[in-house]
Amino acid sequence: MSRWRGRGWVVPLCVLVATVLGVVPLPEPVQPLRPFWLALIVAWMVIELPERFGIGRAFLLGLLADMVYGSLLGEHALRLVLLTFVLQHFRARMRFFPLLQQAMVIGVLLFADRGLTALLHLVLGQAAQPWLWWGAPLVGMLLWPPLFVLLDRLGHGRRGR
Repeated sequence: MSRWRGRGWVVPLCVLVATVLGVVPLPEPVQPLRPFWLALIVAWMVIELPERFGIGRAFLLGLLADMVYGSLLGEHALRLVLLTFVLQHFRARMRFFPLLQQAMVIGVLLFADRGLTALLHLVLGQAAQPWLWWGAPLVGMLLWPPLFVLLDRLGHGRRGR
């Protein structure tokens, strides 16, 4: 059972903000470090709202991301579905992890996501990404604790842990 008794506007707003943060121009040197914001929001929703967010919604959000970001149709959908599947499997354990331990798990999942993305781009014959591109999962991992606390407070009006 979820602790969520939250406000209905939080989830759509989070998805919108994450999508916008994925397309906002960044300075060229830090562009490869952009975290996969939508994956972080999806991870939070899978952990906190399991009855409201599952593989089907992850797929639809992924298709939306594919269209917004102009990527191969189905790429983000595949990535978010796999992330959701793994998190659903480990959700019961992750809810009891301290935030720093959750961040490490999220970091591992984001690194696996980067590996999948690199493999997809390799198979499609696209140019390899710069080495700094592999730093984005680390940025996402570092953002997880404050993001989780922020979303928890927005949804509950207080810290629920």
